[in-house]
Amino acid sequence: MKKLIGILSLSLVLLFSLNVYAAKVAVIYDSGGKFDKSFNESAYNAAEKFKADTGHDYMDFEAANNAQIEQGLRKLVDRGANVIVAMGFAMADAVAAVAAESPDVNFTIVDVNWLQGDNLQQIVFKEHEGSFLVGMIAAMKSQTGTVGFVGGMDIPLIRKFHGGYEQGAKYVNPNINVLMNMTGTTPEAWNNPTKGAELTKAQIDKGADVVYQAAGGTGIGVLQAAADAGIFGIGVDANQNYMHPGSVLTSMLKRVDVAVYNAFKTTVDGNYETGVFTLGLAEDGVGWALDEHNESLISDEMKSKVEQAKKDIISGKIVVADASAQ
Repeated sequence: MKKLIGILSLSLVLLFSLNVYAAKVAVIYDSGGKFDKSFNESAYNAAEKFKADTGHDYMDFEAANNAQIEQGLRKLVDRGANVIVAMGFAMADAVAAVAAESPDVNFTIVDVNWLQGDNLQQIVFKEHEGSFLVGMIAAMKSQTGTVGFVGGMDIPLIRKFHGGYEQGAKYVNPNINVLMNMTGTTPEAWNNPTKGAELTKAQIDKGADVVYQAAGGTGIGVLQAAADAGIFGIGVDANQNYMHPGSVLTSMLKRVDVAVYNAFKTTVDGNYETGVFTLGLAEDGVGWALDEHNESLISDEMKSKVEQAKKDIISGKIVVADASAQ
């Protein structure tokens, strides 16, 4: 009897191990492109880190436009994916349709929290909280009293970045002038660095000496134009300080890399959870970047004030309004 129990136990362990090993994970990038040095590239880097850490490979699909998203999701399902991470709100309808057809496949979607389904993990971020902190940094660094913001596609999510940034800047200097431009109203707005540079130059002409971009691939042009003009840029999503050392003042970190990595790792480990998850400063889902590329730009006084504001936001002493909810 003991021998039989031992054999059964070993069989269960082996079966579980085989199931874990057989788990297939996948990510689908939005139309901004896999190598946008921002939102999508954070997901790609997380997938690569997962591969290096665990030895498990992953599948991916890069949608050239929104029309390819549903097709891409179905291809990943057909290739046996156990979990698919969908990057961005533009994938909501496609994920809802394919998830309903594929109840045995889990889907993690970033920047969406309104879908219905038992096989959905939805992750949203409090971008306004992180943007508040970089807005403070911008206002403390500005010599002209004018700072700028260049967004990508004009949607509530990007208004959320701008709203937090403006609140943070005015927390430091109530009289500061905050310029704002959006790149466009279609998905092409995420991948137009030339337009991003043009908008940045226009803001510089109006006196901006710090410009924060929340524009995906378009933001590469924003940071380049800022560096060329000798003013400061602020990166977004990933740590972009390295792109123009000494010119990128900081970057607002949005930890989509953690979301992707955790979706993959928990699937392989067998403890993936569905539901809606909101990540802000308290959860280390957003923040600001300080490293060897920008440490000379951030004084101890600036750092102290920002860290105090972070504590006050987490405690509720400072309430940062969510512009996307207005």
